[in-house]
This record gives sequence, C-alpha cells and structure tokens, in this order.
Amino acid sequence: MSATALAPERLFDHADRMLRAARALCPSATDADDLVQETFARVLAQPRELRRGDEAGYLLRALRNTHISEHRARTRRPARWSPTGEEIETARDRGAGPEVVAHAHEVLGAIAQLPEPFRDAVVAVDVNGLSYAEAARALDVREGTIMSRVSRGRDRLARALGAA
Repeated sequence: MSATALAPERLFDHADRMLRAARALCPSATDADDLVQETFARVLAQPRELRRGDEAGYLLRALRNTHISEHRARTRRPARWSPTGEEIETARDRGAGPEVVAHAHEVLGAIAQLPEPFRDAVVAVDVNGLSYAEAARALDVREGTIMSRVSRGRDRLARALGAA
C-alpha cells in the first residue's frame, strides 16, 4: 500500500471534527481549542505520510497522543470544568436554551471522566462520528474492541448521568 502526503491545506477541513473530539477530551472549551491548535502545530511542524490515506483517523490519533502528552506533562490535577456565561450565550445564539447547553456540558464532562480506553472509543464513534471500522483504525485496535468499549462507555455514561 502506497503512502500519500498529508496536504497542509486540507488539514483545516477537519477542524470541526477535531474540535468536537477535543471537547470531549478536555474539561473546558478553551482547553479543547488549545489542544486542537497544539495538535495542528505538531502535525504541520514536519511533513507527514499517511499509509492508508486516512486523514481523519490520523488526525484523531495525533489529537489523542497530544492530549496524553500534555496530560502527562501537567504536574497538578486539572480544575473541574463548568460552563462560562460566554459559552452559554454562544449556544443560545445558535438556538439552544440554557437547559440544553447545561445538559450538553454535563454529557461532555461525563465523557471526559471516563477511563481512557472508553473515552477514546466514545469520542471517536459518538462525538467524532467515525464508523466502528474507522475508529478501530484510528485507535489501532480491533473493531470488536471498539464496539465493546463504546458499549461499556455508554453504559458508564448512562449511570453517571443518571446519578447526576
């Protein structure tokens, strides 16, 4: 299988998808923005070759690896996230009421609290919209493993949100 170069000009075609994935990994919208920017900076720092031509999968792996690297580099535990007035106003401008915004923040916060394997699978499939096969390639695991982790992650989310 031949390798294809990652075109820098196409990188930002994936910005929305990357931001959704980062939002599920990070405790705040600002941290998610920073994570996407750092990921793009790392990817653009040197030419990249894609073995399968799977830009979305590659970028999701890069985002996840950047998140893990930054998490390991932090010496203190991150503060608990809560929505800011600006974030609620932005969502209202898009037609969502405060209840919808608060619920979305609650769900994303619960996803961020999942153990890493479940969080990565749920982010890839439910937040990022990848198929099980695409998520399996992106996370370098079997498709059945993704299906299991998504199912178990959803169960944990349901319990966490039911208790909240």
